[in-house]
Amino acid sequence: MMRGLENKWVLITGAAGGIGAATTTRFLDEGACVIALDRDAAGLARLESACPNLSLSAIVDVTDEAALDAFLEEVDRLDILINNAGISQRHSFLEISHSGWNRLLETNLTGTFLTAQKAAHKMLVGQGGVILNMGSTNGLVGYHHYADYNASKAAVIELTRSMALELGPRIRVNAVCPGFIMTPMQEAEYTPAMQEAFASKLPLRRLGRPEDVAALFAFLASDDAAFITGQCFVIDGGELAGGLASQP
Repeated sequence: MMRGLENKWVLITGAAGGIGAATTTRFLDEGACVIALDRDAAGLARLESACPNLSLSAIVDVTDEAALDAFLEEVDRLDILINNAGISQRHSFLEISHSGWNRLLETNLTGTFLTAQKAAHKMLVGQGGVILNMGSTNGLVGYHHYADYNASKAAVIELTRSMALELGPRIRVNAVCPGFIMTPMQEAEYTPAMQEAFASKLPLRRLGRPEDVAALFAFLASDDAAFITGQCFVIDGGELAGGLASQP
């Protein structure tokens, strides 16, 4: 158990599956009051069934500013934001359409900005808080077939640093940067053979699990991380240590 998470109000975006669902479960286990947001109605219904002790849940698209405003008006207290919502598509740079580029940046970057800004306003009228943005190792080094996603995550990392400078000392802001984590999104983009080949290159010889990332979120949100802000934390099984990401 982490110190200082019990009875804290935690908002998790993209909560319906993968890392978001694992993070929801982890914060509930820590005794937090969890608010789950996702635009996937079916996925959110499954989460509600699996986690009946959710404090609140709602179908909200983080790119819809009016919907975010309307939802947050119903929230009296907010201590922690896990800014997890995001999308990805594997394709070559030459295949990226203008509309596809805009859709990905709107979700991964603008959605992160909007949710963080509105959460910060809520926190600053309260006791302050913690904002954790979802970055990626894709924002730190180049990856084949993910130029738009790479660009979005690099921007989130810089946004995180800027937020930490302006929102301190009352709000701590950090980014979590996972490598290859086995989520439904990754499973849709990588065949089992590709997954096995990637894992064989890692020092830990396995791909990450959503629970691995959830544990890092819990630590960074807790009082045990009270002197940490403005940082990006890589959780990748050692991938970047040897430059494995640059390999096709």
